[in-house]
Amino acid sequence: MHRCPWAKGKEYEQYHDTEWGVPVRDDRTLFEFLILEGAQAGLSWATILNKRDAYREAFEDFDPNLIARFTPARIEKLLQPPRDPTTITIVRNRLKVNAAVTNAKAYLLLRSPSNAAKNAHPLADFLWLFPDPTGNKRPIQNRWKPGQVPATTPISEAMSKALRKRGFTFVGPTIMYAFMQATGMVNDHLLTCPRHKELAA
Repeated sequence: MHRCPWAKGKEYEQYHDTEWGVPVRDDRTLFEFLILEGAQAGLSWATILNKRDAYREAFEDFDPNLIARFTPARIEKLLQPPRDPTTITIVRNRLKVNAAVTNAKAYLLLRSPSNAAKNAHPLADFLWLFPDPTGNKRPIQNRWKPGQVPATTPISEAMSKALRKRGFTFVGPTIMYAFMQATGMVNDHLLTCPRHKELAA
């Protein structure tokens, strides 16, 4: 398979072939990617993939209801190095861990019926309106060649601005474009990659 050039190594290949760019339309998975993409800022995605199971354990399988109730003591525990230095842990960055808790609270506010006057939404409905304003949750089908894929777009900038307005953090335009790519809101597999055609079908 002539994969996208970034898919080097067994773990990256599997992620590329089975998950990256596949449209995600459920809230829990979208929230997971929102947290993971924020954690990835300044690091390689391979680092985050390697720590994904640790994140699922540390953040209660990405249940926003549970994460929103994390106490300062719980956060401090997550920031401590493990007793066994060979144990794979999350990225122990205070700002990123705090952002996960902040984003869980923002997620709950976004969905809250009590905020109906402020346009309460499921996360999926809210986010998918940016790539597809029709409400049908259809991905943007890009047709990139090597060297053409952007780091940000006007849509990722608009999504970033809207999320920040709703109280989310670590949701800059670059992070949100990577999020859109990962969750299949855009089909950014290169034209030379077989997955482009598979996901465009």
